[in-house]
Amino acid sequence: MNMQIIARGWLVYELTESPLDLAWVTMSFMLPTVLFSLYGGVLADRMQKKKVIVWAQALNCAATIFMAVIIFAGSVTFWDFIWFGFFNGTILALSMPARQAFVPELIPDHLLFAAMGLNTTGWNLARIVGPALAGLLIAMIAGGDKTSTFGVGVVYIVIASLYGISALTMLLIDKSGKAKQASKANAWTDVREGLAYVLQHPPIFGLIILSIVPFLFGMPLNTLLPAFNEQVMGGGPDDLGFLVSAMGLGAIVGSLMMASMGDLKNKAVWLIVTCIGWGGLTALFGWSQAHWLVFVLIAAVGWTSSWNMSLNRGMLQMQVDNHMRGRIMSIDMMSHGLMPLGVFPVSWIAEHYGVGAALMSSGAAFVVLTLLAVLFIPSVRTTDRTRESEPAPT
Repeated sequence: MNMQIIARGWLVYELTESPLDLAWVTMSFMLPTVLFSLYGGVLADRMQKKKVIVWAQALNCAATIFMAVIIFAGSVTFWDFIWFGFFNGTILALSMPARQAFVPELIPDHLLFAAMGLNTTGWNLARIVGPALAGLLIAMIAGGDKTSTFGVGVVYIVIASLYGISALTMLLIDKSGKAKQASKANAWTDVREGLAYVLQHPPIFGLIILSIVPFLFGMPLNTLLPAFNEQVMGGGPDDLGFLVSAMGLGAIVGSLMMASMGDLKNKAVWLIVTCIGWGGLTALFGWSQAHWLVFVLIAAVGWTSSWNMSLNRGMLQMQVDNHMRGRIMSIDMMSHGLMPLGVFPVSWIAEHYGVGAALMSSGAAFVVLTLLAVLFIPSVRTTDRTRESEPAPT
C-alpha cells in the first residue's frame, strides 16, 4: 500500500499536473470506506476473520496484476486510477474491521497497548521501506524520463507479489477468528445495534471524534506530498520516496515509544496534546522552505501521528465489548472515509494559492477543531474512562 502511494501519486501528477486530481484519486479510495465499512463490521462479527482477510488480500493481488498489465501496455489513464482506487477501497472497507477485531483475540488485554504500538511499528517500517523502494525503482528504471510508465508497472508487479505473500502468511495463523455469536438478524439490524452502542458509550464516541479530526486535516499532507515535492522541493520520484520514508522513520520512533510505555496514564490528555501537536507540525511543514527543515518536520509529523493513532486504537479496543468489536471498528473506519471533506478544500487551496498555503491552512484547521471538540463535546475529555464490561447478548 505504501509503495502504491508513491507509484500512484507520481504517475497521476505526471499525467495531470493537478493537486486536485490527486485528491480525486484519494477520494476514489476513501469513498468505499463510507459506503461499505459498516458491512465490513457485520462480516467481522459474523464470519471467520481469517477467511475474510485471506480473500481480501488475494483479490487485491489479482486486481493489482491487472493494473500492472494496463500500465505496461501504455494505455493507463487518470480514470484507471479512479476505478482501481475504488476497488482497493472497497476491499479494504470490507476486510479492515476483521483485521482490527482479530487483534484482541490473539493478544491478552494487559499487553494490548504494547501490541498496538508494535503493530503500528510494523506499518511504519513499511512506510520507510515501501516508498523508498518504489521511488528508487521508478527513478532507476525510467532513467530520468518522466514520461516513462514502465517503472511504475514494475512497482505494481512488486505490490501484487506482496499482496500474494500476505494472503499466504495469513494461512499460518492457527486461530480462525470465529464470530462470538450467531446472529439471526439482518445486516442492517446489526449495523443499527453498533451505532446505538457508540451513542450509549460516551468514551467510545469521544475516541471516534478524536480520530475524525486527524483524518480530515492531518491526512491531506499525505495526499499533497507529490505536489509539495515538485513545487517546493523540485524533487523527483526518489526524493518523494525519501520524504515519505522520513515520515515513516519518525512514526517508528513514536510507535516504539508507545509500545515500551505500556499502559500509559492520563491517556485522554496525551491524546488531545498529540492532536494539537500534529496540527501545529503540519502547519509548520507547509511554511518551511529549507530542505533539512522539511525532513525534520515531516519526521516529527510521523512521530506525533503514530503516537496519536496507536493510543487512539488501543483505547478504543479496550473500551469495546468483544461481541461488538467488529462493528465498532467498522464505524471508526467509516468515519475515516470522511477524509475527502478535508482533502478537497485543502487541495483547492493548493491549486489556487500553492501547496504550502494549503498545508498551513490544514494544520491550523486541525488545531482549531481539536480545541473546539475539547471545549464543546464533553465525551472527548472522558475517553480514558474505564468501561464496565457487558455480557454478550444470548
